Amino acid sequence: MTNNSSTPFLRIEGIHKFYGTDHILRGINLSVERGEVVCILGRSGSGKSTLLRTVNALEPVTAGRVVLGGTLIGYLEKDDGLYALAADELARQRARIGMVFQHFNLFPHMTVLENITMAPQLVLNEKRQDAEEQAMKLLAKVGLTDKAYAYPASLSGGQQQRVAIARALAMRPDLLLFDEPTSALDPELVGEVLGVMRQLASEGMTMLIVTHELRFVRDVAHTVVFMHDGQIAEKGPTLKVMTEPETPAAQAFFSTCR
Repeated sequence: MTNNSSTPFLRIEGIHKFYGTDHILRGINLSVERGEVVCILGRSGSGKSTLLRTVNALEPVTAGRVVLGGTLIGYLEKDDGLYALAADELARQRARIGMVFQHFNLFPHMTVLENITMAPQLVLNEKRQDAEEQAMKLLAKVGLTDKAYAYPASLSGGQQQRVAIARALAMRPDLLLFDEPTSALDPELVGEVLGVMRQLASEGMTMLIVTHELRFVRDVAHTVVFMHDGQIAEKGPTLKVMTEPETPAAQAFFSTCR
């Protein structure tokens, strides 16, 4: 789980985010090592999803920076100022950061195979045959090789989310972000998605996960971050934070979740 360098693999430094006058993120600092699984917990409105979306620059920051593997994400630093990257350069950066959303976001007019192979061909310039071979391997990984030529509407929610994970993996990302990946699923389908995520964790994938699946968090996370009112209220080893929270907000949260 440790990085060979003394510098953390992912550094989130002094992130602030305003929507108008609403101060959503209030000075977030977080480091993640290569191979680490970090789960972000907290009540709705605490800033969890917004924080996740700043990591791959889906949300521009008001202040602060995100650095992945030594590369500043979303911006070019010049003359002591930060300038937003051009769309093509930002797309290349985002290829390193896979994201799995709550509502799958598959293209309904494309087959499963086409959903997975489109970005590698467009962004990574992979040949179609190579992209399809990789896609079939990933579909085997998530248990859906028989659905390669199906359309999303014919799949269950759990199957669609597993396709979304395969699509993210097709870009060979250095980091995977999950934003409430099971919250839109029927309870009986949650396990199949968490099973794929457990496998990825066991294989050493670096992951930043927003979730309410506390049993999964206990089993998989190396580190838990608890957010409250746009700030990190607590951060530490999973069991320590979940069983011995120190702040009143975290104590109240975990007491109602047990």
